[in-house]
Amino acid sequence: MQGSLLEDLLLGKVYQLGKPNPSQSRLVAYELVYQVNREGAFANIRLPELLAKSKMDKADKAFTTELTYGSLRMQGRHDYIATKFLDRMFTEVDPKIQDLLRIGIHQITQMRVADHAAVSETVEVAKLVAGESKASYVNAVLRKVAASSNDLAELADLPSLKRLSIAYSHPEWIVSSFYDQIKDWVEVEKLLAANNLPATPDIVAWPGKSSITELIQLGATQISGFSNGANLSGIPSEFDPIIQRRAGVQDRGSQIVVENFLATATVGQSWLDMCAGPGGKAAYLFNSLSQTDSAATFLANEPIPHRAELVKRVVNNQQVVSFDATDPSNFSLTFDRILVDAPCTGLGALRRRPEARWRRNINDLKELVTLQRNLLSSAYKLLNSNGIIAYVTCSPHVAETRGQVLDFLDQYKDMNILPLNILPNAHKQGILSDGTMQLWTHQDQSDGMFMVLFKKVG
Repeated sequence: MQGSLLEDLLLGKVYQLGKPNPSQSRLVAYELVYQVNREGAFANIRLPELLAKSKMDKADKAFTTELTYGSLRMQGRHDYIATKFLDRMFTEVDPKIQDLLRIGIHQITQMRVADHAAVSETVEVAKLVAGESKASYVNAVLRKVAASSNDLAELADLPSLKRLSIAYSHPEWIVSSFYDQIKDWVEVEKLLAANNLPATPDIVAWPGKSSITELIQLGATQISGFSNGANLSGIPSEFDPIIQRRAGVQDRGSQIVVENFLATATVGQSWLDMCAGPGGKAAYLFNSLSQTDSAATFLANEPIPHRAELVKRVVNNQQVVSFDATDPSNFSLTFDRILVDAPCTGLGALRRRPEARWRRNINDLKELVTLQRNLLSSAYKLLNSNGIIAYVTCSPHVAETRGQVLDFLDQYKDMNILPLNILPNAHKQGILSDGTMQLWTHQDQSDGMFMVLFKKVG
């Protein structure tokens, strides 16, 4: 859609009688889905920008968010349903029609929207963005969908992998990777269902800048077992401590990672966050250390310049650098504690990043595993004697977790796992028999974080 037309509609300008008149909520939802699928936009970044420009009230913004995120999460299932009523393969349909059908089918099958409203309102959007002819096609398909039960009973005859992939809208390779770890199709199904539920944001009070008491007074709810963590029912960008950069939006799984790593602290250590962008863990580490140990030093590194600028907003500029962390010679110092929060497939955060499941593939995994291995090798060379590396991924994939642990220990014989369960102040969630940690969304109400501590002997 032309930017000026979208801007006019978002600002609530009235068009002539007889012209297409889509609701703002559905128009924004379509525009976001289209930008994510066709232009590479990130939903969690672009949607707040579109909502901020609109004249919608809180209820309509909430509707837009549910429709947008839901359509993106469930588009695999929606595509399967649409294909039943198409005269061609779904991939052969015009991209605009594809995304219009997705938001229409989501309203019909997943939301509390009357069928006639779901169809007619989506058709109004189609008239505006695709023209009358394509709108008629969208109308015909959505009417057939609305007249169907859409219970997908036929999936019961399929093998578990294919059935769950379609029913819960996850690519088969992701479903398979979950089964490789969990070894139980019933548990896998629970995880897939949890990935499709919207999550209210977790936030963290940065020590010295805000407190859990303040967050609660402003309407947040403390997370049981967390001294600084709370859950927020509202919009984080409208929450004063977030606006003032005294607190951060941070999933409880990431808070556990930081607090577990801090549980290894002794006085006067040097700390490095090797892959710090966009800065959530770095901010929590930095502010915590600033309050508990004036002799500690902290450095955050983020190789991508624009992400390094985000880190500078929450950590003092002098303590943020932008190096290629796979080359240890870029650093002039060595460290006692190194956090390797490695780039990964993000399969543990699919509930919060609705498009991620469609953007990653098995080839990405191969490249990421190599990068993770190189970062660990660099961290080893930068680690002081008796130092500790925290290796972290937001993914449960075996190649990014246990596979990396085995490879690292095989290569560096003076490194051992430091079991998390022997640290008195560490969280107990997700700790495995070998002392590593794997969180699961359906069990821990968090992102699926993996964590292992490696300690250098002597």
